[in-house]
Amino acid sequence: MRFADRADAGRRLATAVAGLLADRPELARRPPVVLGLPRGGVPVAAEVARELGAPLDVLVVRKLGLPGQPELAMGAIAGVAGDIEAVRNDAVLALSPVDEESFQDVYADEVAELRRRESAYRGDRPAATVEGCTTVVVDDGLATGSTMRAAVTAVRHGRPAAVVVAVPVGSRDTCARLAGEVDEVVCLTKPRAFTAVGQAYLDFSPTSDDEVRRALAEVSG
Repeated sequence: MRFADRADAGRRLATAVAGLLADRPELARRPPVVLGLPRGGVPVAAEVARELGAPLDVLVVRKLGLPGQPELAMGAIAGVAGDIEAVRNDAVLALSPVDEESFQDVYADEVAELRRRESAYRGDRPAATVEGCTTVVVDDGLATGSTMRAAVTAVRHGRPAAVVVAVPVGSRDTCARLAGEVDEVVCLTKPRAFTAVGQAYLDFSPTSDDEVRRALAEVSG
């Protein structure tokens, strides 16, 4: 399965999520809220929110890059309703130990950037409330899953009724691991030879900040 672009992927994903809620009355009886991971997850999430008639919000996640190798994630942070949760990548930290002071320096820098991005994307709109809701967390795909794990951890602290992870494409191993941490994982395609999220898209152009803001404004009003 390949998608024309993120909007196409979002429409197909929306149908699958709507079908899940129709089949699972214990999920459907709670009001849904949709959270998109920026940047690429937001246009996908916008289509899901439209289909469900649900509010849409942004869930900013930041990678905690290994000192000296910032492209390698030693963890991630995510923010929901004012709270910030951190997830450590134990596999990376076991191979490249980092002292606590260095870890906290990276953490502080990324928290500042996370807050800046929340303000830039959301503006004056308050964060969506997830308490008591069936919360659908959407990204444009799952590779290692470290950012999604941070997102799920943050969402859980908001006391949702249920957490559903929804993505168009993902690694089989990552989806299997996440299935043990959330109520449902919806993934449309899990390629046997998974190399990168972009392999499932004909157009995987970067999503701009303006596109994120526009999607949030159009769906959230």
